[in-house]
Amino acid sequence: MKIKDLLQKETFIFSFEIFPPMRDGNITELFATIEELVEVEPNFISVTYGAGGGTQDMTFEIASRIKNRVETEVLTHLTCVQATEKDILEILDHLERENIRNILALRGDPPQGKEKFTKAAGGFGYANELVEFIRTHGDFSIGVAGYPECHTEAPDLDTDIQNLKKKVDAGADFIITQLFFNNDDFYRFRDKAVSQGITVPIIPGIFPIFNFKQIAKIASLCGATIPKPLFDQLSAVRDRSDEVAHYGVDYAIRQSEDLLGNDIPGLHFYSMNKSNHVTHIIRQLSINRKVHYEGEKRTTGGTLHAPH
Repeated sequence: MKIKDLLQKETFIFSFEIFPPMRDGNITELFATIEELVEVEPNFISVTYGAGGGTQDMTFEIASRIKNRVETEVLTHLTCVQATEKDILEILDHLERENIRNILALRGDPPQGKEKFTKAAGGFGYANELVEFIRTHGDFSIGVAGYPECHTEAPDLDTDIQNLKKKVDAGADFIITQLFFNNDDFYRFRDKAVSQGITVPIIPGIFPIFNFKQIAKIASLCGATIPKPLFDQLSAVRDRSDEVAHYGVDYAIRQSEDLLGNDIPGLHFYSMNKSNHVTHIIRQLSINRKVHYEGEKRTTGGTLHAPH
């Protein structure tokens, strides 16, 4: 089923993101994780590329296996990186043959060794161009990325949301956000998006911290801000991995519960190819697919604090 149809049919959806292992990695281990994720009945699983658009072929192979053998809906990433219109058209034809109807259309990060993104000759320079091409060359549900704290290359959030509006106007059906840790950043982003005429569903992306070393990498890659109380709490137990995971996952649960009380269409979890943390979170949440969360709804969210 197309994700745009899922969003119309269900009052709430949730999903996980996984990424392909390196080519010499253990795909059998990945699918053991996927089978565990499927046990909590996600609406779909998204499959990303490796850095700079690497592992593309494996992305499509994994996506096809999830869709056609695991029999779970899938969202495959597709980027502009080093791709011509002809390349993209061949990919779209392949996805249709594999019965894959959901695409997350991204500009993509620069290839390894490159500091800046460069448009391929005969290709696309921006995600909105890719969205428009997909829309006119196939029957797909198209998602795009949103950045609650502003894309690292954008001068400010207002400009970034103007760029997001271009992607929606080009034909995007829904938005999945980059990870964030302060819900007020998401609410501010959502309010600004709505004020600029964006009406498609905006699904927040949640990243449960379970490894202290992840924090610096997160900040450098996507510019997400770690709230100081949470950072201090995690830093105090940085050498005790079980406690880091306990506090990080607990924070993600409380962050998700706050979002559930503020009229979101779904939650998207960055699993880092691990099942135990994200499935635990799902089992703890007040999620009911058929009847929307009926707790008190607030027009603005409260600031979360690190657990004591």
